[in-house]
Amino acid sequence: MLDLVEFRTGAVAFALAFVVAGLFTLAFKVIYQLVTPYRERQLIREGNVAAALALAGALIGYVLPLASALSQTVSLPEFAAWAALAGVIQIVAFTIVRLVALPDVKARIERGEISTAIYLMAISIAVGVLNAASMTS
Repeated sequence: MLDLVEFRTGAVAFALAFVVAGLFTLAFKVIYQLVTPYRERQLIREGNVAAALALAGALIGYVLPLASALSQTVSLPEFAAWAALAGVIQIVAFTIVRLVALPDVKARIERGEISTAIYLMAISIAVGVLNAASMTS
């Protein structure tokens, strides 16, 4: 039988966690778009698939450790700390790739080079998986 009091308590905790995680994801997206040398929003509106793939990879790479943090932490402040760290790690990874492997990433993404976007996407997701796994200690 369903315990309505327990369900309500759980539902409130779920809603709070979901909203906070959503806000962190939105904040990450905004900050990430400020860090990249190209303008994803404009490029995506123009139909640039490379920009969409690169951004999608960054978002997936970010929410993987966010999900891990949600399942591993016991308080909202602890979750917030891990969420912030996950965002920093993703942005640092992009910056390193940009400086070391793809100094011409702006031109490549603006030209719509799918291979560059897939590479960025793979790096972001790989970093996210490692980040998430590292949070499970």
